[in-house]
Parts: sequence; structure tokens; C-alpha cells
Amino acid sequence: MKICLIGPSYPFRGGIAHYTTLLYKSLKKKHEIVFYSFTRQYPAFLFPGKTDKDCSDFILKDDTITPMLDSLNPFSWVLVALKIIKHNPDMTIIPWWVIFWTPQFLTIIFFLKIFSKTKILFICHNVVEHEARFIKVLLSKAVLSRGDYYIVHSNEEKANLRKLIGNKPIKETFHPTYEFFNSDEIPKNIAKAKLEIDDEKVILFFGFVREYKGLHYLLEAMPEIVKNMNVRLLIAGEFWSDKDTYLELIKNLEIGSNVTIIDKYIPNEEAPFYFYASDIVVLPYTAVTGSGLVQMAYGFNKPVIVTNIGALSEIVIDKKTGFLVAPRSSSEIAEAVLQFYKSSEHMIIENVKKENYRFSWDVIVEKIGDFIK
Repeated sequence: MKICLIGPSYPFRGGIAHYTTLLYKSLKKKHEIVFYSFTRQYPAFLFPGKTDKDCSDFILKDDTITPMLDSLNPFSWVLVALKIIKHNPDMTIIPWWVIFWTPQFLTIIFFLKIFSKTKILFICHNVVEHEARFIKVLLSKAVLSRGDYYIVHSNEEKANLRKLIGNKPIKETFHPTYEFFNSDEIPKNIAKAKLEIDDEKVILFFGFVREYKGLHYLLEAMPEIVKNMNVRLLIAGEFWSDKDTYLELIKNLEIGSNVTIIDKYIPNEEAPFYFYASDIVVLPYTAVTGSGLVQMAYGFNKPVIVTNIGALSEIVIDKKTGFLVAPRSSSEIAEAVLQFYKSSEHMIIENVKKENYRFSWDVIVEKIGDFIK
């Protein structure tokens, strides 16, 4: 099958860039494919972090990818469309996660629908953004309704998408594992030494700190946890919400001696040290459809504690590959952490290793191929 893929890749950082690049590498093993990536993703004033460029020394890159799409240059949108039309693919794959890409993708699809017979497949990371207002729903529908096929990563997102596009073909599959970080296992003592951590027990909160990620509920769970055992909470990621609020909470809870904050984007080559130094990863999200961080943790054979929402409840098998807790429940987070260390640690880690086959990239490649036979 001939395929064109649009989406971010290096030099841009983040889960969507990793996802589309790994998808490209997996698809080209079986299909003829070209990948038109971005030359500019977001204007600086719209990006909440310090930069959207990947500062890593170890990068996920493929020299056969063609950077072409500039989010602020309409000429580049048309040029990408013309390149795809010339290539004449059976399928064009577009990721969807935020309404910023409405004019760009609508323009490209407009030309493709008129001048080619390519089928449009949307991979929906977020059907509609978190806490979306009416206008965001309308814009999402305006774009997604122009697709032919769809892939989602949860039952909840499938239901949300069905409301927007009606009875079109949708396939559901697990978000694949980000295994590219995990080339060589790092002994825990070496990972801890690298991070200057000497605590026996370490729990990890990893990634951008935003309000919906619920870090304050994890912080509020810490007093009960440290009352029962000595545990270090390692917070590794750039703060995209008011850091002072979290620092004040840590002070008020009197848990400063048990919390380490690394306020920066963690480069790819450093990420393994944080996971290998830790015992379990906690994602206390209050609103989410899915998270590549669960698959990232699984890629390092680390169990997780997650809130029982969205795709998280489908990815994590409660008390087998991790723990499901109620949203906004610090008491349940504390209970899960304590149960993990007191009675379940070895068993759950072994279960994570056994279950990783469910998150293979081969599965999504097969489902994409099933749309057109």
C-alpha cells in the first residue's frame, strides 16, 4: 500500500513527535510510505513551555523524513497537498490532537479531496481537547468529519468520535509502547547515583506539569505515605502551571525532605535514568483520554498508579500491571503506593513484563492495513 504521513518529528519534542516517527518507522517495514513533517509547529507566543525543540543528544530521527509543513505559511500547506497528490497514495494519515491545526489540515484535505482519490485516516490522540468549549468541539468536527477512517486508543474516545463523525469506520487499538528510550537497562544503583538519590524507595511523576495532571493530589498523598515508610517523590518535568503553588503546598505539608523537583524538559538520553531509578510511576490525572507516559513506563518495565479515567483504565490491569485509583483521591493514591511496596512490588513488575506484547507497533500497522485491502 502507498501511504503518506503528516505530523511532527525531530527537531520537535514530545509524545506526538515520538509517536509519528515511530509509526513511520514501523509502517515502512511493510508499505511504501513518505512522511511530510513540520518545519514550524507552533508560534512561540502560543507555546506554554520554554521551547518546542528537542534539546536531546540522542534523538529519534530518520533522514528519509521530509520537513515541509510550516504552521504559519499557507503556501507550505498547499505545497504539501500538491506533493501528496503527485505521490498518489492509497491513504494519507494525519494525527489529530489540538484545534490549532484546523486551518492547515482543512486546506490540505480540501485539495486532496478534489484532486486525488487518497483516503484520509485520522489517528485521534485527542478527539476534543481537555475541558473543551463549544467552539473547540465545532472545529474538531469540521476537521474530523472529512476523514474516511479513524484510529483511537480508548473506548471513551471512540464514543466521543462517534458523536462527531457518525457511522464511519473506527478501529480501536492500544497506544503502542515507546521502547526507543530503552536500548540498554541501567542498574538501579547507577541510575540513582546519576541523579544523586540515595533513597531505597522512589516514586516518579514524569512529564510536563499541568493542572489536569493532578500533581497536587499526589503531593497531598505524601504525608500518609511517609508516615509509613521512607519514600522519595521524584518530580521530573517542565512546569507549565504555577510552580510556586506546588512549592507552597510542599512546604505546608512538611514533605520537602521527601520531594525532589527537576524543573526542566528531560532529554531523551536522560529519561532512562529517571525510570530506572524509580520503582513505580504515578499519573494522578483528573482529565485525560490516554497517555503515552503509561506506555513509556511499561517500556522500562515499570508499573504505574493511574486514575480510573479514559484509556488509562483499559491499559492498566488493576493490581496486576499497576493500580487504578479514583480521580482526585489522595487517600487512594497513598493506599496504592503503600500496597505496592508492602505486598505487590515483585509480582506487579513481572506482570508488566508479561503484558507488554499488547502494546506492539505491529498491531497498529496491521489495523491500518486492514482499512484498505
